[in-house]
Amino acid sequence: MRIALGLQYDGSPYAGWQVQHNQITVQGELEKALSSFIGEDNCKNHTVQTITAGRTDAGVHALGQVVHFDTPVEREEFSWVRGVNSFLPKSIVVNWAKIVPEDFSARFTAFERTYIYALHAGPCRSPMMNARAGYVVLPPNTWFDVEAMRAAAQYLIGEHDFTSFRSSECQSKTPIKTMYSIDIISDAPWLYFRICGNAFLHHMVRNLVGSFLLIGKGKRNPQWIGEVLAAKDRHLAAPTFMPDGLYLSKIAYPGQYAIPGPWLDNSWLPRALVAL
Repeated sequence: MRIALGLQYDGSPYAGWQVQHNQITVQGELEKALSSFIGEDNCKNHTVQTITAGRTDAGVHALGQVVHFDTPVEREEFSWVRGVNSFLPKSIVVNWAKIVPEDFSARFTAFERTYIYALHAGPCRSPMMNARAGYVVLPPNTWFDVEAMRAAAQYLIGEHDFTSFRSSECQSKTPIKTMYSIDIISDAPWLYFRICGNAFLHHMVRNLVGSFLLIGKGKRNPQWIGEVLAAKDRHLAAPTFMPDGLYLSKIAYPGQYAIPGPWLDNSWLPRALVAL
């Protein structure tokens, strides 16, 4: 039986999604909880291995992560939710579970991924948003040039080689990805980036956000980001921005699988993030 799960998690306590030696990771905690719920006898001849829609970095959060795994154990869908959650730390929650066909893959069936970056800016950081949002120091009564950032975003729409925004540790087979949309929402003292594409490279969203902020602060013009994209040289883009405000927001799948959407009604989220 193949089961898909919808997850939310606070990524700040973890060294990212993927299992790593001597590191606490989201995948490691989830697979441990699944094994505990399934039971030792059922796990003797079957190791629980989860496949994810997107491997988030250390400190990155998820509102709508999707994973799947195969199991010989039969349970009601809600039993998976209630049972697995009872073994998970409070920073990780299973929102839904669904029995899916064997041709479903959380990773390869997905055709669209959306990330949201929530940024707080001003003279002082907000301690209430520690690890929940990015932060940039701005003098009083100043703000970003949002229209310049929006103009820059247009250079990135479509299919491109995103090598200039790719981590040196990226394991993707190709740097060519398709960007569907980039929305920049200004609600001072908040700034939100909603970035939607077919797939993303390691650190790609954080590198884009850092580059947008250089433009928003007037240190680069909008055309610069197109020049960086064309150069295919990581050294030309901005440094990788902090992970704190990055959320894997939504994964889209073909309609025949009827995969539920993310639960975005959390009152703790930064202002307006739910509406995005």
